[in-house]
Amino acid sequence: MSELSIKVIVGGRTYPLTIKREEEEKIRKAVSEIENNIKNLKDNYAVVDMQDLLAMTSLEYATESIRKNSSVEFDHLSEEIMKLKEELEN
Repeated sequence: MSELSIKVIVGGRTYPLTIKREEEEKIRKAVSEIENNIKNLKDNYAVVDMQDLLAMTSLEYATESIRKNSSVEFDHLSEEIMKLKEELEN
């Protein structure tokens, strides 16, 4: 696994990163999504302060992550319940 040094721009600031080569596409996609979200917030709300835009973007992504994790946990529990139900029926 080789490492790669890249620079990304988030919220108008440049950040140097050292990443695994195979992660580059994911990192660049994440940066693109963050920048798109910042642009959408600027366009749809009267927010211009970059710190506020980054905070709102972070909140949106954290909320989405929690929602997805809850869904995965629920799906896992549903599968376990179905297995137990089948065992009880047999």
